[in-house]
Amino acid sequence: MRRAAALVITPLLATLAVAGCSSSSSTSAHSSASAAATDTYQAVTVTGAFGKAPKVTIPKETGTGNLLTKTLIPGTGATLTTAEGMVGNYVAYDWSGKTNKLLGSSYTSGTPSLFVGQLLPGLETALIGQKLGSRVLAVIPPKDAFGTSGNSQEGIGAKDTLVFVIDLDSTFPTSSVPGTQSSASLGSALPAVTPPKSGSTAGPTITVNTKTTAPKNLQVKTLITGTGAKVKSGQDLAVQYTGVIWRTGKVFDSSWSRNQPFTTVIGEGQVIKGWDTGLVGQTVGSRVLLVIPPAEGYGTAGASSAGIKGTDTLVFVVDILAAV
Repeated sequence: MRRAAALVITPLLATLAVAGCSSSSSTSAHSSASAAATDTYQAVTVTGAFGKAPKVTIPKETGTGNLLTKTLIPGTGATLTTAEGMVGNYVAYDWSGKTNKLLGSSYTSGTPSLFVGQLLPGLETALIGQKLGSRVLAVIPPKDAFGTSGNSQEGIGAKDTLVFVIDLDSTFPTSSVPGTQSSASLGSALPAVTPPKSGSTAGPTITVNTKTTAPKNLQVKTLITGTGAKVKSGQDLAVQYTGVIWRTGKVFDSSWSRNQPFTTVIGEGQVIKGWDTGLVGQTVGSRVLLVIPPAEGYGTAGASSAGIKGTDTLVFVVDILAAV
């Protein structure tokens, strides 16, 4: 896959909410961490209704304290678990003491964000165990964010605190899409796809008859038809996938093997053309088989790091988990 710059959601949260930071265990306490007398985190205030841009007031002094999480508006929906991703709105600030910089807000863009993948430890602690319909405040010290390195790309210093306000809207499974895969034969011209065993977090198995000639044109086969909305060009997409080289029949990449959903903007050239063409128009919750000729894959250059030659046809099975 040609990845976008990072794995999650919007460019901001792709930086703030994912890789490079180890996961943290969840907690059932969503009021606050124990606060010392010098704890200035308690002074952060938030007003506003769920679903509307909040007003966040942050002291103009250096933030100090332990990780603080508060359920500002208790929801009544299902509880977010570690086996799910979440769709929600957010606003995020960099609290450096001298200036409190707005890092981003989905409220201003008008489109919610995908919270999926390896979240910042403090953000994971704040969200896991919360109920849908909740508004959550997370005031995150460096040790529960980017550590002593900070994040120079976003201008976040090594001693900066992060402040998030997040509205939890809906969840989606991250292991695979629900539903029963079609038992109809794919025909001798296409690879066989065996669904995983019930309850397994492993993805489907792709079996290619390497002695046969690969199709010259893009092949798109919907194996499970989802009940969600149609995927539109320009949306942020969360998927699980496995990719196989037709010539060898071997897996060259799989998000399932990493137990880590992949996210990207679809339809705008951030992934190979076969994905943009084959996934736009599918419905969320679908499992899709893509057989992609070289011209719509990695072209004549191939991708030597993955063992892909310039003449290789690629086979993908993709589960479309969510789109916003």
